[in-house]
Amino acid sequence: MFVMYEKEKMKVPVRVWLEKSEDLESSCREQAEHLAQLPFLHKWVDLMPDTHAGKGMPIGGVIAAKGVIIPNAVGVDIGCGMAYTETNIPVQAIREIQTGNGNLIQAIIGDIMRNVPVGFGHHKLQMPSYTMDRAFDEFGLYEEDGELLGQLEAGYYQIGTLGGGNHFIELQEDDQGMLAVMIHSGSRHFGKSVCDYFHNKARELNRKWYSQVPDEYFLAFLPADSPEGRQYLRWMQLSMDFARENREKMMLAVKAILEKYIGKYTEFSLECSCDINCHHNYAALETHYGEEVWVHRKGAVRAENGELAVIPGAMGSYSYVVMGKGNPESFCSSSHGAGRLYSRKGAMEAFSCEEVILDLRKQGVVLGKKGKSDVAEESRFAYKDIDIVMKNQTDLVVPVKRLKTVGVVKG
Repeated sequence: MFVMYEKEKMKVPVRVWLEKSEDLESSCREQAEHLAQLPFLHKWVDLMPDTHAGKGMPIGGVIAAKGVIIPNAVGVDIGCGMAYTETNIPVQAIREIQTGNGNLIQAIIGDIMRNVPVGFGHHKLQMPSYTMDRAFDEFGLYEEDGELLGQLEAGYYQIGTLGGGNHFIELQEDDQGMLAVMIHSGSRHFGKSVCDYFHNKARELNRKWYSQVPDEYFLAFLPADSPEGRQYLRWMQLSMDFARENREKMMLAVKAILEKYIGKYTEFSLECSCDINCHHNYAALETHYGEEVWVHRKGAVRAENGELAVIPGAMGSYSYVVMGKGNPESFCSSSHGAGRLYSRKGAMEAFSCEEVILDLRKQGVVLGKKGKSDVAEESRFAYKDIDIVMKNQTDLVVPVKRLKTVGVVKG
């Protein structure tokens, strides 16, 4: 549906799909009203069918702004997104094979847990990173970046690590019974440091400029052509590149583990295809309605006509590979996932650890997680029904492949 807000005698349509769930509807409506009042807003705000409350801007939101960049409208996990590959391996072939560590899926999940740091974990030694190597060459030239330069070295220890919360590595089965791998992760602490630093810098400058945007909206902005704006854009792009390489390194590690076990226990030779690596927390300079604008996607994926993207559900449910329709009304964007029905705290209060583990076991899903105390945060019932979300965006994307969780590693 469309909700109309007045702005300088001009109607600004805000497209929203909101469901009644723990007052998130009122929170998102309030945030949409804040966004609609931004003086530099171009055309309208679009909220995806997975929308839920976030800091400053709803998660699942897309806005286009003329000449300015808003750090908090990109978010703290800059470049967070999805990596995906499909294989030639029938899931049934590996589900029935027993090893010394359970069936083959259990053994593979256990090996991923041993080789990919999760949660707050990082590598004990520096790891190779072409993104960090390039950053040291380029960013060391900028004295104004001094407060962030210390984050570059930390990146060598965080590259190829999963993180916590809703980040995951999943083994999945498509409707033809074939194995696929899906990874959800981002720029780790690196991107958060960049967002916090530039949001605070924008707040200071906005106060100095007597900005029309109230500080309590958490939407402080930087002119894109200002020294501070250019500085943020450099670091945002670096965070995006780091996040992409981070997913790439984890996918390579998972493929190596799969190749080892498939080669040892089956007659198959692993082949992978249809690799996808896409962001859903970033901003990009694009042309829409005849004007160049900064499109901020905070929990939204680009869905240009014919472009492939990945939209995950919750562990134990379905996920989708989709093809974009290039709908101009959404700035060629779509949802980035199922979207939360419950906050993390609300999910912990509503569901028990035992309920979640029994639900996964009943579905035959192998869970790899070091600590189970917070597993209820990621219950599939804490999220919207992914099929309803997909039904609500048939004008944005076409489903290409549906996938069901068979094994999952969580931070």
